[in-house]
Amino acid sequence: MEKNIFELKTIKESKEERTGLVKTRDDFREKVAEGIEKEGMEILNIPTLHIPNPKYPVNLSTLKNGKVLSIDWGGTNFRAAIVEFKDGKATIIEEFKPEKVKAGYYELSAKITSGYSRDNLYEKMAEWIEELNELDETVKHIGYCFSYPAAARLNGDAVLLRWTKGMDIPGMVGEPVGEPLLKYLNNRFKNSSKKIMFDSIKVVNDTIACLFAGFGEVGYDSYIGLIVGTGTNMACLMPLNKIAKLNMKFSEDLIPVNLESGNFNPPYLTIIDRMVDAISNNKGSQRLEKAVSGGYLADIHQTIFNTSLFDADFNGGDMAKMINDPEGYDEEQVKVAKWIFDRSAQLVAATIAGLVEVLVAQRPNNTKKICLAADGSVFWGKDAKKNTTPYKDKVSEELKALLPEGVTVTIIDEMKNPNMVGAAIAALI
Repeated sequence: MEKNIFELKTIKESKEERTGLVKTRDDFREKVAEGIEKEGMEILNIPTLHIPNPKYPVNLSTLKNGKVLSIDWGGTNFRAAIVEFKDGKATIIEEFKPEKVKAGYYELSAKITSGYSRDNLYEKMAEWIEELNELDETVKHIGYCFSYPAAARLNGDAVLLRWTKGMDIPGMVGEPVGEPLLKYLNNRFKNSSKKIMFDSIKVVNDTIACLFAGFGEVGYDSYIGLIVGTGTNMACLMPLNKIAKLNMKFSEDLIPVNLESGNFNPPYLTIIDRMVDAISNNKGSQRLEKAVSGGYLADIHQTIFNTSLFDADFNGGDMAKMINDPEGYDEEQVKVAKWIFDRSAQLVAATIAGLVEVLVAQRPNNTKKICLAADGSVFWGKDAKKNTTPYKDKVSEELKALLPEGVTVTIIDEMKNPNMVGAAIAALI
């Protein structure tokens, strides 16, 4: 492939024409604005749990102390941990053994769960949760970071809207996510030696969990949570009176909003993107996710080199290794892999900038410094030889040209287990 069909330009080519990333940013801003006005739009903008202190500055010191079972699922692996929350600070006191995590023992990907029923899924989760030694009768609450499109409910549960990332377990779409799992675990554990009985479960998206985990950073006017891993999504804080579809015109309280931004349909997608979409199990939806996330980047690459031999489990991580350590790989394949990754980072930067424009418009005099808490294997992928984070650095570079004048976005350092910490915070609200 001689021409880079994935190239997007940041700068306007003329006064009359918006191109590349500028148009992508503007289109995304407009789609977010539509999702604030009406239900069922391309960007859903799902309001979720209230934060403890619903005005700036965000304050977590009001949360009650206690131990929480935090669980996390929504991509490749299932994770569980016991998190202790004390005096406004969350600490993970036990999690799965690193050697078993590294060996892929806790994998719950679309491939692994093929043919699973809901009970099969819960049985496997319960089996792994029982491995935690700190799980005892003092653990009364569950925080569940569930990283698939789900509609939040006032009781802290959520209803699965649709599967993404190739997942398809029957009988779960349109049903509560937390309540049946809580019942299953209580029925199983009540007769165990530990006599465990949970009182509640709170379900949040991974971007909401990431957003919550970022609240530990002080001195910012607003916060954004971002995931770029197996899938992609964003979350942010918005004033209730700026979300027209809620009809709460007189409340300036803040509420976390799960954008479900992976469903954005960006301009300038290619014929290759259309081919990848056509063979997916959710054709026509999640077009941004299919262009930027680790669950699909390898599909784009393999579609271009469809006569080449790849391992059956060739994925986005393998592509990153190919880019960062190209020795032994085909030169053409390495070049195209870098084009695909660069476009992914550019699209992420453009959508961040589009969301920032929405947040600035909502609070124009009070939104200058924004904290971005990011998670995901693609976003934080490292070039071990150079000790750099090329994807994150590319996003930062593109943001400089796309953000409104006078507004900064600080990407805070990679957090340890933000999903676990954020889910624990949700459980105690």
